[in-house]
Amino acid sequence: MTIREHAGVRVQNLVRSFGPLTAVDGINLVVEPGEIYGFLGPNGAGKSTVVRMLCTLLAPTSGSASVAGLDVVESPDEVRLAIGVALQEAGLDQNMTGREILLTQGRLFGLTRAEIERRIQELSPIIDMDAIDRLVGTYSGGMARRLDLAAALMHNPRVLFLDEPTTGLDPAGRQRVWEEVRRLNEEVGLTLFLTTQYLEEADELADRVGIIDHGTIVAEGTPAELKRSIGTDVVTAVVDGATAAAQAALTGIDGLGPVDVFGDEVRVSTENGGRALSPIALALAGAGVEVRELSLRTPTLDDVFLDVTGHRLEGGAA
Repeated sequence: MTIREHAGVRVQNLVRSFGPLTAVDGINLVVEPGEIYGFLGPNGAGKSTVVRMLCTLLAPTSGSASVAGLDVVESPDEVRLAIGVALQEAGLDQNMTGREILLTQGRLFGLTRAEIERRIQELSPIIDMDAIDRLVGTYSGGMARRLDLAAALMHNPRVLFLDEPTTGLDPAGRQRVWEEVRRLNEEVGLTLFLTTQYLEEADELADRVGIIDHGTIVAEGTPAELKRSIGTDVVTAVVDGATAAAQAALTGIDGLGPVDVFGDEVRVSTENGGRALSPIALALAGAGVEVRELSLRTPTLDDVFLDVTGHRLEGGAA
C-alpha cells in the first residue's frame, strides 16, 4: 500500500459543542484517498468547525476522526505533518516577501533550500512570480490568497484542506486555482477537502459533495446524483405576492412534483419541463396570478441546496 492510499478522512459521530450550543451534531463522513470532497453549508452551519477539528485546531466534544490514517486527538502532531491547510483568513506576515513566506514554510517542514526552490517552481502557476520578492503587505487580496495556498502545498501534503479558497478572487484567479487543484489531484493523487460558498466551484471540482445544515449532514452524493434527486427539469415562476394562490393552482397537476415557495418564487420539478410549461402557465393565469417571469432549466446544485436547507447558499449564484 502506498502512502497516498492512507490519505483519506474518516469521521464517526463527530460532535462539537460550545456551552449550550451544538455546532456539529454527530456527523459521519468518509473521504476516499485521492478524492475531492466538496463541503457546502450556509454561514453558521458548522462546516468551518468541522474543518478545524480535522486540522487539529479544535478538539471534538465527542466522536472520532482520522486524517491520513491518523487520529486527530491521539496523534495531532503527526496529522499536522501530513496535511496542508489554507483557511479563510490567510495568516501571512505582511512584513515578509512572498519568497520568504515560502522559504520559512518549507524549512518548518524540513525541506532543503534546493527542495524549496524546486517546489516554488512547481507551484509557479498559482504564485504571482513577478511579485514573489515583494512584501506581502503590498499584495492584493487575490495574490495573498494564492500565496497562502502555495504555502499550504510546500511540503507535498497527503491531504489538503481548503476553506473557501477562492473567496475574493476574480474569475481569472479562481480559474487558476481550479486548474492547480485539478492538476494536483490528477497527477499526484492529492486528497482535497474543500469548503466553498460557490456552488459552481463544487460542481466543477468535487467528486462528491456533502451539505451540512444546523450541524448535521442533510445530503451527500456526487453532483450528478444530487441534481438528479431534484428531478429532470425545474420550472420557476416569479409572481407578484400571490405565492399561496400559485402554489395551490399548481398542486396536483399531473407530471409535476411538490410545489415549493421561496420568497416570490414558486418552484416545481418535473420529468418533462417543455411539456409542463403550458399547463403551468394556464393554471397560474386561471388562478389570477400575475407572473413576472416563467423559466425552465435543468437542476443545479443551487436547487439541491435550496431543496434540503430551505434557502440559497450565499455566493451560490456567482
